[in-house]
Amino acid sequence: MKVLLAIHHRFELWNAPDWLGPRLKRDFPEHEFVQLKDLHGLIDEIVDAEVLIGWQLRPEQFKAARRLCWIHATTAAVHQLMFPELVASNVQVTNSSAIHGPVVAEHAIALVFALAKGLPFACMYQAQSHWGQQDLWRSDLRPREVQGATLGVIGLGAIGRECVGLAKALGMRVLASREHPDKGSEGAERVFGPAQLEQLLAEAEYVLLAAPLTSRTRAVFNDEAFSKMRRDAYFINVSRGDLVDELALERALLSKTIRAAALDVFQTEPLPAGSPLWGLENLLITPHSAALTERLWDRHYIRVTENLRRYLTGKPLLGEVPKQKVY
Repeated sequence: MKVLLAIHHRFELWNAPDWLGPRLKRDFPEHEFVQLKDLHGLIDEIVDAEVLIGWQLRPEQFKAARRLCWIHATTAAVHQLMFPELVASNVQVTNSSAIHGPVVAEHAIALVFALAKGLPFACMYQAQSHWGQQDLWRSDLRPREVQGATLGVIGLGAIGRECVGLAKALGMRVLASREHPDKGSEGAERVFGPAQLEQLLAEAEYVLLAAPLTSRTRAVFNDEAFSKMRRDAYFINVSRGDLVDELALERALLSKTIRAAALDVFQTEPLPAGSPLWGLENLLITPHSAALTERLWDRHYIRVTENLRRYLTGKPLLGEVPKQKVY
């Protein structure tokens, strides 16, 4: 069996370390592992590959992959792979949401604290050598308590589930929304379906977006959604930038329709220097850093090797994406 490792990104951490292919060969010596430094040779190497480990594949490359049976994405998001030919095929797709979920959830809760305690303003005052105690108290980010506040979690995948647990440990009241509420609340006090999202928005002081990007969730946060939120509410997105209409968010923040927001993901990344989002005082921006951890590739290795063993023995794969049902 040939396994092709084709993982390339402008950001160094998202690229596979040099040790990945050799270590896999050591643990699975009877199989072939080809690790590419970039994607230039992908279309030639994928012709006889049975497994692809990577998150990028174009339709013409997929057409050339005559023996491909399984793609393991090193990302949580797989919408970039969901072109019609692949969705209609028998090729299995697994993702890495279980790897990224706990780390991203930590970042999400950190953003809750940052907004609740007015840390963006405190950092601004520090840069100005200004003792801004009175200013902070009078600002739009006046510090408030997290314990007892209501968090609304939209999406109960790997990130959302972790957020529910962390928030409850902090004494927060947690509401949730998911595509199929009958799948369970994952510990939330109440769980709503997409049609009942307005009820969650009306109650939550913190709205945390952790949903996948599909045809149904694209720009789900628009002018109408922001208008349903409390005026003292905070909005946080740690999932996909395209879930949010950024112009609508800008309008909501400028008009004080909502109190403040924090974004880790954007429709265009890197966020262009000319984006008006940079200049919004009530918006906290982090540079898609929620999933960063020094332990990332060790965790990837554990998941990849477990799924390789399952694949070779015909067992169900961990993290399989139900592509025909969702995309």
